[in-house]
Amino acid sequence: MTLLLPSADGVADHVSARFPQAEVLRYEDGARDGLADVTFYCLPYMGDSASVELIASMPGLTAIQSLSSGVDDVLAAVPEAVTLCNGRGLYHEEGTADLAVALILASLRQLPRFVRQQAERTWQHVRTQSVDSKRVLLVGAGYIGSGIAQRLAPFGACISKVSRTARADVMPLSELRRMASESDILVICIALSPQTRGLIDASVLAALPDGALVVNVARGPVVDAGALAAELASGRLSAALDVTDVEPLPPDRPEWTLPNVLITPHVGGDTTQFAGRAASFVAEQVARHLAQQPLMNVVKPGLT
Repeated sequence: MTLLLPSADGVADHVSARFPQAEVLRYEDGARDGLADVTFYCLPYMGDSASVELIASMPGLTAIQSLSSGVDDVLAAVPEAVTLCNGRGLYHEEGTADLAVALILASLRQLPRFVRQQAERTWQHVRTQSVDSKRVLLVGAGYIGSGIAQRLAPFGACISKVSRTARADVMPLSELRRMASESDILVICIALSPQTRGLIDASVLAALPDGALVVNVARGPVVDAGALAAELASGRLSAALDVTDVEPLPPDRPEWTLPNVLITPHVGGDTTQFAGRAASFVAEQVARHLAQQPLMNVVKPGLT
């Protein structure tokens, strides 16, 4: 069997050493001879649209492995007969939860302001905010949302949740606007889908109290970018954004220069812990693929 794998983080080398009987093509080599024989394709982590478009060049494909938890950018390109798996369990969720809390703390304690002051060699004392008693609304109550709640609890935050599936401590999305009006911090950690695209619209943002913080560690299109930009430009709200619509954020977007915006370049799940687990996880998936056993983390099963 022929496999197309990324070289990054030792994935291709590890799989080649473990399965010498398989032919391994390396994505980064750029050579596309032999794609017709590929049956297993592991997308490069944080790959661009070209890596997804390549799927159409592999008619023999039966399995696609994403190293990301979210696969919203891949789903539409996956043929019906192909099984798609995600990277759940590779420390994406924990890393993203870590970053969400870091963004909250950095924003409330005004760390970007102090970084600018350090660059200017100026010393200006200001009073900042604490997480204690802040009303935090998590939009999304999956693995990432649970991780954020667990990490914020010791800081004394008052946490509420809203998601697509209501349950004991989670309200339905129909309650989003009302709950936003009672929140100091809105954290977006819900998967992108047709139902959640543009979920955080102008009405939800307008419902937030003056001075509220919007944190997005999910996907950029969950938020109405124009509506958020307007609120940020007015100074009524502040934001910490690990994801934007579009990515990379264009240089002429106003978010770059607003003092009430903190931007990180979609680094939530990309940690050394993830990198250390990727190669062995892909190798296990390849072992199952070669043995024609069920794959792990199936998001969309292939139709036979």
